[in-house]
Amino acid sequence: MPEATTVRAASSVPLAADYFHAYTVVGLVAAVGVLFVAVAFGAGRLLRPVVPTPEKLLTYECGVDPVGESWAHTQVRYYVYAFLYVIFAVDSIFLFPWATVFAAPGFGAATLVEMFIFLGFLAVGLLYAWKKGVLEWT
Repeated sequence: MPEATTVRAASSVPLAADYFHAYTVVGLVAAVGVLFVAVAFGAGRLLRPVVPTPEKLLTYECGVDPVGESWAHTQVRYYVYAFLYVIFAVDSIFLFPWATVFAAPGFGAATLVEMFIFLGFLAVGLLYAWKKGVLEWT
């Protein structure tokens, strides 16, 4: 009988070859991906026409001719809107794990209270931005 348990224990241990086989597959897929990108860039370099003209060698800035100073004024409100969007987009990502935990038995009331606290913090932040006049476009 002791031999049967020894054989069963040895067969349940994963072999090193199986372990490294998974990494070999990942490595091969990565190598094929890198090779595909290298071939695509090489083919593009060989097949494209190369006719440099003075107009093509100018710096291109969103359709505006590069004249004058390189310093440009940017309105800070665009960054504030982008920052607010990122904050609320990232915070909305936290709703998905909460929904999965909320569905689990025994976690309903606690996760519901935690989510209302979390949404309260978001509401206070939005109210603060609104009171400071950040959300006004003019």
